[in-house]
Amino acid sequence: MSESLQQSSQQLRDRLNGETAKIQWHELQKHYAAGNVMAVSGEVDLIEVAIAFHQDQRVQVQSWLNRGMLFEVNDAQAKVWFNNNQQHWAVVIPPFVLIQEVS
Repeated sequence: MSESLQQSSQQLRDRLNGETAKIQWHELQKHYAAGNVMAVSGEVDLIEVAIAFHQDQRVQVQSWLNRGMLFEVNDAQAKVWFNNNQQHWAVVIPPFVLIQEVS
């Protein structure tokens, strides 16, 4: 990888990391209702997923979807998170909000 590409990748990683924040599930309700929330399992780095979305790495994203490491939040899970007002890490890659439970 060229030095400029490495620098660009690191800048993207740093930017997305800086845009990632903790948020309560109640604050995510409107995004969930719009169908824009995608959850990331604890087995995958949230920033890696955000980078893949940002760079349109469809094969990698599909692989995570197929393995259940990236998934749409279903109503049952949303209800549990709503009742607990679960805290998540979140980063926005329009139109999606990528979330990961805070452990």
